[in-house]
Amino acid sequence: MIVAENIIKSYSSVDVLKGVNLNIKQSEIVSIVGKSGAGKSTLLQIMGTIENADAGIINIAGVDIHKLTNKPLADFRNKTIGFVFQFHHLLPEFTALENICMPAFIAGLNKKTAEKKAYELLNFLNLTDRAEHKPDAMSGGEQQRVAIARALINNPSVILADEPSGNLDSTASNELHKLIIRLRDEFGQTFVIVTHNKELAEMADRKLEIIDGIISK
Repeated sequence: MIVAENIIKSYSSVDVLKGVNLNIKQSEIVSIVGKSGAGKSTLLQIMGTIENADAGIINIAGVDIHKLTNKPLADFRNKTIGFVFQFHHLLPEFTALENICMPAFIAGLNKKTAEKKAYELLNFLNLTDRAEHKPDAMSGGEQQRVAIARALINNPSVILADEPSGNLDSTASNELHKLIIRLRDEFGQTFVIVTHNKELAEMADRKLEIIDGIISK
């Protein structure tokens, strides 16, 4: 599902990624760990087409993303990749339902169809009673589940998560870990999770560690 070959990335004189290679299978849950500043989030952003590598190749779902121009790349990102962040980045002026629907609207789905899919996800995530609530009326765990529903709305093949439990208490964090496994089993998505959370890292099918800009073997 994801193949990265010799990914190199520097910022000014700092070499962050020094030739990263990885191969992630369809429906696999892979965690990426490492010290702060090791390049975990940078690698995730490159895989998610948010950042460009200085060199190397990223192939996702059979597509060489470096060959895509701006508009096709944006469409590919919207439909193929779902993002979950430590800080959920929900839009505070919109309800849970409206936040979840945003990527579907961007993809060109009509309101009726988008809302139907959003309600199905809300039901799956036990959030139906929060559909009309704005983020400030929800707990941290509920907000993160809304962010996950937003990531799932376009049925992406890949979910990239950057410290998804980093802003949650232990109870909500444990619930999130179980949810990720349930989502993979139910929908077959591929998950790549950057985390400092030991339990979340060990829950994955494989744990990779970045040390000094490369994946440790």
